[in-house]
Amino acid sequence: MKTEKRIVEYLCRAAYKDFQPEPLSIVKNQLLTVIGTTIAGSAAEGCKTLAQIYRELDGKEEATILIHGGKVPAQNAAFVNGAMARALDFCDAMAPGAHVGSAIVPSALAAAELAGGCSGQAFLTALALGTEMGIRFNLNESAYDGFDPTGVCVVFAATATAARILGLNEAETWNALALAFNRSGGSFQSNVDGALAVRVIQGWVAETGIICARLASRGITGPKNFLEGIYGYFHLFGRDRIKPEAALEGLGTPHGFEKVVFKKYPSCGLTQGCTEMTLSLVREHDINPGEIDRIEVRVPSYAYKLVGHPFEIGDNPKVNAQFSIRYCVANALLRRSSNLRHFEESSIRDPKVLELAAKVSVVSDPGMEKRDHTSTDMIVRMAGGKEHVMTMEISPGAAGNPLTQKEHEERFRDCIGFAETPLQKDKVEKIIETVNNIETIDDVRAMVPMLLL
Repeated sequence: MKTEKRIVEYLCRAAYKDFQPEPLSIVKNQLLTVIGTTIAGSAAEGCKTLAQIYRELDGKEEATILIHGGKVPAQNAAFVNGAMARALDFCDAMAPGAHVGSAIVPSALAAAELAGGCSGQAFLTALALGTEMGIRFNLNESAYDGFDPTGVCVVFAATATAARILGLNEAETWNALALAFNRSGGSFQSNVDGALAVRVIQGWVAETGIICARLASRGITGPKNFLEGIYGYFHLFGRDRIKPEAALEGLGTPHGFEKVVFKKYPSCGLTQGCTEMTLSLVREHDINPGEIDRIEVRVPSYAYKLVGHPFEIGDNPKVNAQFSIRYCVANALLRRSSNLRHFEESSIRDPKVLELAAKVSVVSDPGMEKRDHTSTDMIVRMAGGKEHVMTMEISPGAAGNPLTQKEHEERFRDCIGFAETPLQKDKVEKIIETVNNIETIDDVRAMVPMLLL
């Protein structure tokens, strides 16, 4: 139980002053990102339905469903808000696919309302600790082997965040995390098949944070050895390939925040490289899509399994397009950009983009596994025989190739402009100002009215 004990002690004893400006800046960008994706995703398929379902259910009015309005039990608010935040798949993430911000921010806001208030410093500290738990509990591709990383490791992040805001003591926090372990799950098959379950899993994870913290605060216990035990996390999900001490590396100081990825484009993180290279090619060589013979994109095997399959519009065109290298390359070639509107059904069904997508082939290259998780190689063969060969080791927004602050705010404004009912300009500027200075505000509940239509 050494690992469990040290994790819990750190979660309960760490203070705002322990975090340096750089990780706090990353967490602020997480918050701004998730606010933007929640606003933009509030009208995405299924999200209005989820809001309606939970407003129709009886329950205490504890926390707010953002954008749509209405107060519901805190865990229900976290669920709906988490699903909306993930709906457009434009939120922050970590390799090999864990989406942290879209779970911890909804959990944190719901917990703050449930607690009757939370200072900006306490809120930012809880988000930072939650993010760090997501980083520490994150596994690698071979360990997940098709499990959805968000459903597996981010339950600990959401629970740690909620437990901190709700003021759980060490024994209660231990039980909350142990209960969360029993909620780990979810499959990447949802992503491959383009199912709305992708956003629902995100909602479940946000909900889990509140539920586990509430249960633990009332004496409900979980397995003490939820990490090191014979059937604990590192055996069941880590496949005994990852040692428990890996979760303790550098414990006591903020750790690994550079691993948080912010997407430059509104599609899967594993399509960012091919999109960036395609747009670079268009800018540098003024490529005419009609003169292209064929395109070959080579990616590591894990990326191929998730985004390399043949593109089909299917029952959920948006998700299928977001998780398709073929569509993302064709879209960037045809439209010379990649924004949220390009992943709407009307854009996806454009015969010109479908014709281009058919010219793109994707190859699984096991030899690329030794390179960065997001590494991408591309060959564009023109009808006249000329070839354009490109390679990218690290996609934009990934560790080692971060977005600028200006790009973060551009992403946020793109989300606002895409929303079904865009917010007024003064409200948008107020949100940006509040997030940038959140450590100075007395009660983060002051943000909630800004996030309602």
